[in-house]
Amino acid sequence: MIALILRDLRLAVRSGGGFGLGLAFFLLVAVLVPLGVGPEPATLAKIAPGILWVGALLSCLLSLDRIFALDFEDGSLDLLATAPMPLEGVVAAKTLAHWLVTGLPLTLVAPVLAVLLNLPAQGYLWLVASLALGTPALSMIGVFGASLTVGLKRGGLLLSLLVLPLYVPTLIFGAEAVRRGAMGMAAGTPLLLMAGITAGSLALLPFAAAAAIRVNLR
Repeated sequence: MIALILRDLRLAVRSGGGFGLGLAFFLLVAVLVPLGVGPEPATLAKIAPGILWVGALLSCLLSLDRIFALDFEDGSLDLLATAPMPLEGVVAAKTLAHWLVTGLPLTLVAPVLAVLLNLPAQGYLWLVASLALGTPALSMIGVFGASLTVGLKRGGLLLSLLVLPLYVPTLIFGAEAVRRGAMGMAAGTPLLLMAGITAGSLALLPFAAAAAIRVNLR
């Protein structure tokens, strides 16, 4: 499993499969929003939690269609499906690789971009905590969506339509946690709900994704 994770990390860095692309998109969102809504600090502080979470969500979405596509095209996915390692382990390894390439960098860079959106200082810790808890769910749900569209030509749009509705609960609770934290309110409830979504996704979706891959490879 470690070898598969390292392989996916190397492919992502070499082919630009989400590492630089996701960060660049996140930066563009943080830069363009103040230009569009105006530089008023009060307005930016009010919308910052939602904008940062939407930017992180869309940045994770950019590289989902590449998770299984390259392996399917060169036949590696068939070998992985017949390898001694269970296909559920393959799905888990690809989920971890995707999170290391997208979710982790977005979590680390988010406080820097929050400065551009005038997020109150007390919201920074909650922003990092919510992204650290929520981005694994985004990766896992995205891998599940990618498994449903394996083998489809130009399946990127369909993948987005499948995944975006499943992202909504994580988006709502993540933005709410940051908003409450920035206002000095208790943010434990939305964080716990988001942690529950992440735990449920990581527990159930690898099996569903593996089953979908088996069906698509027949």
